[in-house]
Amino acid sequence: MSNYSFLYRTNLEHRAISVYIYLDGRANSKGECWPSIGRIASDLKLSRRTVIRALNDLRGAGLVTTEQRYRKDGGKSSLGFRLKTG
Repeated sequence: MSNYSFLYRTNLEHRAISVYIYLDGRANSKGECWPSIGRIASDLKLSRRTVIRALNDLRGAGLVTTEQRYRKDGGKSSLGFRLKTG
């Protein structure tokens, strides 16, 4: 299990801490993962809007960056998440 003490010292809301830990649990060795917002919401029993707020909090704190992924036909695919550790 990762050491989240840096995370607990932030002023982040509990929703953001929960989403960060969720993403960290699914990230590869480079700190990257690709769950959909709907999947995150479903797994954490949160609304999609709450997950979006949490992600905005994490981006604002500099703990997560996102990259929109696209299908070959140009349509949007899932967001790619990259975690930064404290």
